[in-house]
Amino acid sequence: MGAKATAGDRDEGADGPLRLCALSRVQKLPDELIRFVLGPDGIVAPDLARRLPGRGVWVDATRKSVAAAVQRQVFARSLKQAVSLPDDLPALIERLMVKRLSEAISIANKAGLLTAGFGKVDELIVHGQVAVLIHAADGAKDGSAKLDRKFKALLGPERAAAGTIVELTGPELDLAIGRSNVVHAAASEGGASQRILHEAMRVRRYRSSSAASGTT
Repeated sequence: MGAKATAGDRDEGADGPLRLCALSRVQKLPDELIRFVLGPDGIVAPDLARRLPGRGVWVDATRKSVAAAVQRQVFARSLKQAVSLPDDLPALIERLMVKRLSEAISIANKAGLLTAGFGKVDELIVHGQVAVLIHAADGAKDGSAKLDRKFKALLGPERAAAGTIVELTGPELDLAIGRSNVVHAAASEGGASQRILHEAMRVRRYRSSSAASGTT
């Protein structure tokens, strides 16, 4: 897919900051959507980084919407040709999103912005040095609750909620950070920590059943 997109291959709704969801036909911001492109092998591929060439098909970034787009053959209709889809496309996208979040955490760790361990995270919160609070989704709730209370006292409920990540399991955190038995971690302020928040919000929205799906 090395060829550049031509004017005739432009994405639907590509003019301006909004994109048109091929399922709901509602214009939304790119961050609320997932872009798909057709590969030379005729297989539709999710373009989470929005960098692949070719005409894009945009679908609301929820698992429910992607499943509906597959069921309703939205990709073939939008691209006006027969296409093939990866097996279980909704699950594939979730795995890719989780991978991107894990990579963001790994980058923050390599940049020296990440600290793991209840005691160390607790100390950083006390000193106001935490921008992102991370809990393993399958970790003990009492420890998370204690750190959450202090984080809320530091930032306020809304900012603390936006800055708290619970999208990865313990094994996924272990792999991302490169150590075992990680339950709690924290990232200090920096570009890498902002990327963690961005990728976590994408995973959270994708999994959310309350997000608008365009399937009604």
